Amino acid sequence: MKSATIPPLRVDPELRSAAESILQEGETLSSFVIDSIKDGIQNRQAKQAFIERGLKARDESRENGKYYDAQNVLDELKNMLDNTEQ
Repeated sequence: MKSATIPPLRVDPELRSAAESILQEGETLSSFVIDSIKDGIQNRQAKQAFIERGLKARDESRENGKYYDAQNVLDELKNMLDNTEQ
């Protein structure tokens, strides 16, 4: 598969300087931008999947009439967290 390019972007000098100032040893501005794009894609995919699961759960609850009290769920999650910290 051939590689493709990301459109060149014009940015304020301050933004470029800020990006360059946080580069890790051996990291280039191009690799930072690519990693940032990959992270953004993963975050948006995770967000989309989360929303889809929530909508599916909502629809299932509407169909079967089974709902859970938010405080009970939070209490159960807290108990689970407390048990893992011990």
